[in-house]
Amino acid sequence: MPTCETIPGIPVPTFDSSKHPCFSKEAHGKFGRIHLPVAPRCNIQCNFCNRKYDCMNESRPGVTSTVLAPRQAVDYLANVVGKRPEIVVMGIAGPGDPFANPEETMETLRLTRDRFPEMILCLASNGLGIGPHIDELATMNVSHVTITLNAIDTKIGSKIYSWVRDHKMPLRGEAAAELLLERQLDAIKRMKAHGMTVKINTIIIPGVNDEHIPEVAKAVADLGVDIMNCMALVPVKGAIFEDLPAPDGLMTSRARLIAGQHVPQMTHCARCRADAVGLINEPMTTEQMDTLNHFASTAPSEGAPRPCVAVATLEGALVNQHLGEAARFVIYEQSTETASGYKFKEIRRAPEQGGGAGRWQEMANTLKDCRAVLVTTAGPSPTAVLNKNGLRVVEMEGLIEEGLRAIYTNQPVPRALQRRFTGCSSGAGCKGTGTGCG
Repeated sequence: MPTCETIPGIPVPTFDSSKHPCFSKEAHGKFGRIHLPVAPRCNIQCNFCNRKYDCMNESRPGVTSTVLAPRQAVDYLANVVGKRPEIVVMGIAGPGDPFANPEETMETLRLTRDRFPEMILCLASNGLGIGPHIDELATMNVSHVTITLNAIDTKIGSKIYSWVRDHKMPLRGEAAAELLLERQLDAIKRMKAHGMTVKINTIIIPGVNDEHIPEVAKAVADLGVDIMNCMALVPVKGAIFEDLPAPDGLMTSRARLIAGQHVPQMTHCARCRADAVGLINEPMTTEQMDTLNHFASTAPSEGAPRPCVAVATLEGALVNQHLGEAARFVIYEQSTETASGYKFKEIRRAPEQGGGAGRWQEMANTLKDCRAVLVTTAGPSPTAVLNKNGLRVVEMEGLIEEGLRAIYTNQPVPRALQRRFTGCSSGAGCKGTGTGCG
């Protein structure tokens, strides 16, 4: 198989592919991986895609329970690896595309490499936006990258993608497919020149690209890719292709057999979620989901001690106000004088409404000695500002005492009291990447 020349003076990733469960069939029962869901936005719309949040009953790309900020993600990673030493791979695979979220993706990779120098780092992307970051990825020893490439014929590609957005410019039809393909092929060439292990994901879509897959395999083989994953279409409710039939076993086997004449084939793919953790084929558990959501609402572990907790409450017994509507916060602190272990300290006025983004910074300053604020709901913008200032935003409904107990024992809020993440910062109706995209 032809391979690209490596670039003189550029470090070549040295991590062992035999330990990566997605790239080695022998490893998938021995070594685990964790996907950090830090990339909610997507820059293309695939006709087979429908992202889904707050779901533990589906196992496919584009599904996650929540989205983490980079520092939250690395704290979560440390917690999981401490319990599961067999996890040797950290990947970013959405739930959108890593490079529709380049700042979050690159910060997460940098933090992970600094904190876990021996960790295998990998990415799964559609390839549209990865180009400007390839040199730094190589420097950080990101050793394994998956590119989803479904067609090398732009006429076929135009049937698979509704639109492609390059920065703020949306493209459709063959123009969209042409730009995407150009970026994908260039990225593969450059990554192989850096010595990265590259896998290609190709969705087998009956009547659209199933007869075209051998051409895709030959083209990527000429670029020196290491492995190819021909994945059967899974019709997803809400996607444009939801009524297309899934390929039968014969079509899938035929695609892999013919493509395998050009590129080694992956046959043990589990179509992992964007928040997958553990061994391949290991289902998401309630405990894992609770841990993930706990870290999603926890400020990163840095800064001065914070002894207090703020509560948005109308009457002082229940957490029952939205962050933005609270005119005051009831402040609690720990105490050895009470049976519960905490006591009322004081009431603080919230900043006046209508202050725009500056209101949230003022609120962070008002609550600077608080480790958390308990509210029924909070929007993504204020949550991001408060988290950045070291303040955990906890969405819950119910007794204040139950929330305080969870905070002061550093435990997730009881499931019966949790308000769950159900939306997407990209806006309602966004279908994102879904199955196989990124």
